[in-house]
Amino acid sequence: MLYEQAPRNPPVSPAVIRSVQDLMTALELPDVPDLRIEGLLEGVPTLRLRPGQALRAAATGAGLRFLPGHDGVRLCRDNALVGLALLADPDRRAVFNTDELPNLGRLSLSALRVTGQVQILAAGALRAGHVDVDGLDIEAADTRLCSERPRGFGVEVLQGAFTLWNRQQDSTSVISARLKGLSAGRAGAPVLGGGILVSGGGFEGGRVVATVLETGVVHSHGMIAAGTADRISGGVFNAHGAFVGLVRNQGTVVTYGPNDMVLDNWGTVNDWIAEAPLTSYGPSAIGVVNFGTLHALDVRAPIETFGQGARGFNVYDGKLGRALFDRITTHGDGAVGVQISQPIARLVVRRGIETLGGTGPSLVKGRMAMLSATGLSIKPGGMIGEVEIGGGLLTRGPGIPPLELQGEAGSFRVSGGFVGGPVAEEEAQSATAAR
Repeated sequence: MLYEQAPRNPPVSPAVIRSVQDLMTALELPDVPDLRIEGLLEGVPTLRLRPGQALRAAATGAGLRFLPGHDGVRLCRDNALVGLALLADPDRRAVFNTDELPNLGRLSLSALRVTGQVQILAAGALRAGHVDVDGLDIEAADTRLCSERPRGFGVEVLQGAFTLWNRQQDSTSVISARLKGLSAGRAGAPVLGGGILVSGGGFEGGRVVATVLETGVVHSHGMIAAGTADRISGGVFNAHGAFVGLVRNQGTVVTYGPNDMVLDNWGTVNDWIAEAPLTSYGPSAIGVVNFGTLHALDVRAPIETFGQGARGFNVYDGKLGRALFDRITTHGDGAVGVQISQPIARLVVRRGIETLGGTGPSLVKGRMAMLSATGLSIKPGGMIGEVEIGGGLLTRGPGIPPLELQGEAGSFRVSGGFVGGPVAEEEAQSATAAR
């Protein structure tokens, strides 16, 4: 039996937009879903895209500069933003979405240069959809006044310059994602608040499921008051309810303030690879933190922290398979090189752990605790099946031990030096310790 094929609608030519008035008019036309922006349009009010509409650059240099005090583009369903500069005040949202529809469809953000926050939230009626990012450079943003924040482990987390957050409390609500080429901030001019944040609705709530989260250069400063115990931020933060196949940090990630974690995982990640240096300058600003489930961590460039209590790497909760590092250096009092409180299968540091500080306060699970800048600390409940450290396990602070073993280690091998106390004038001695 043959069925008559319905006639196809003729293709619709895109509208070329050269003025704000043209833009506002074209957005209301039902038969012109594809709008091409020519040049940089100034004084643009907040835009509300209808389902299926797209804004694209007609040529290099195209963009929208929004009115002071105004948000930028509000997305709803099956929208695309391609090749544009989207310029809002740093403390406003350059891109955001409505929660009035149950499904986002597919949102596509590609080759964008942005000032202001990019915020995609699932709340209200919104329960599903897909977010695709392929090239997003957020030059400046300030999210410190965003009062809604993920919470867990005794702290709240500042939203990021890019935030994808499924806030639904029902675990059947899923936002899928593919996130590539995300960058935020500049050296010496970080975004304020967090850098990149992906989160679900808590440990039992709605989920974000991403095949990949890939970042370029990230510079962030939470501007959190020193001594605050219940607030943190992250350069790249995968929070609870976020499930990611691969996290890849292709550019440097730098944080500048108190409690500004460089990389932090509360969620579930199969593989996390960092290919460029990870650096923090603030107190209690840890290089890499795992509280979630992480199968394999591979940091291929140095971790260096400069603040008081700014540990290099710690596992206080969750599950971790193997962790591989290039080199870990901490400078502050209380800044432990590596601290482990949960079982992990394997720890490898290729070019050594070195700490230069003494004893001082550090943020631990929402409270301040006194720690010594031990090179490797295995706490009660912590167990490492295999430890291999090349390049030495060195502590420079007076009376600071290179190793604290209150938990367990299966096999333990250190080459290139195993030295505690001031050794600035000494050559590191080669040593191998076995347990």
